[in-house]
Amino acid sequence: MFVSGFTIARNVLNADYPVKEAIYSILPLCDEIIVAVGKSEDDTLNYIKSFNEPKIKIIETVWDDNLREGGRVLAAETDKAFKAIDDRANWCIYIQADEVLDDRNIDNLKSQMLKYQNDNKVEGLLFDYTHFYGSYNYVADSRSWYRKEIRIVKNLPGIHSWKDAQGFRIDGRKLNVKPAMASIFHYGWVKDPELQLKKLKQARKMWHTDEFLLNEYGDELLFDYNNVDSLKLYSGEHPEVMKPRIKAQNWSFNFDTRKKNLNLKKRLLWFFEKLTGYRLGENKNYKVL
Repeated sequence: MFVSGFTIARNVLNADYPVKEAIYSILPLCDEIIVAVGKSEDDTLNYIKSFNEPKIKIIETVWDDNLREGGRVLAAETDKAFKAIDDRANWCIYIQADEVLDDRNIDNLKSQMLKYQNDNKVEGLLFDYTHFYGSYNYVADSRSWYRKEIRIVKNLPGIHSWKDAQGFRIDGRKLNVKPAMASIFHYGWVKDPELQLKKLKQARKMWHTDEFLLNEYGDELLFDYNNVDSLKLYSGEHPEVMKPRIKAQNWSFNFDTRKKNLNLKKRLLWFFEKLTGYRLGENKNYKVL
């Protein structure tokens, strides 16, 4: 079994993306990792080169900043990385620059890939998601955050990144997937408030016009983490690759988890989900076999 990893990176230093942690979290599973490095305003390219990891193969790209509608440029760049994988690849693992694989799941993933390698009905594997917010001690638990997404696909013709690179489709239809029996930790909303605002301004250029961003943020200097609908405390372990970054946290964030910024409808749906584990009307970018 040959496994290729792939990801994209651009201006990761300016916005303090944990891209090294992301890449190293999937390294034990991969025979190669393709990193599509977009032309950047910082030293992203040399930073990725400094990893000095023989499995990492860098391709240099130029992002089309005119593809702002729905974040389409992210899917376009993801497809460039996917197309650069080795032809021998049976499975392809995608990781975004602010995502980290839970290292306790490595053996589960290997077992799932071996189990379904020759099952032609299975086109991908579906991961559980934990979205951290504000600090490494809180996770988002409202309907505003997706619970599952595809991060492993087979090397099949027609597979492509979907919309803003949230997931994948094959010739436009949803992929048939099995559970990966593994989790992805999403750290995109955890950093110093000044860097978080800088990151959002940078990232949202891929969705919105300059005028929108000016009206949205004005001359603000810090991101306000308190404007969130619902959080809960996290008491579990973080991946080993994240522990130095967590130890270096230089800001504080405290939130009363009893506080719910939800209207009546969303509050009722939130209670129903907590009681049953079922999310009514959940958007699913996949078909579970």
